[in-house]
Amino acid sequence: MKAAGQSGLLGDKSGRIGGRVSTELVAQAKKQTGIETDTDLIEFALASIALDDKFAEVFRASRGKVDPDLKLGF
Repeated sequence: MKAAGQSGLLGDKSGRIGGRVSTELVAQAKKQTGIETDTDLIEFALASIALDDKFAEVFRASRGKVDPDLKLGF
């Protein structure tokens, strides 16, 4: 959330979002994150998507780029 704030993503809070979701999904997400309110949970989820570091994409793109003769020590 600190990174989202530093990126300017948490400024004006005049937007509104609504939808129907499973109560079990919300409960498990709150349990996993320690977040207590629906608003904070939604904000966290959206920030996580907005700040995605694209690790999987970059990792896949690097496949086959390491010299096979490189000695890794094991």
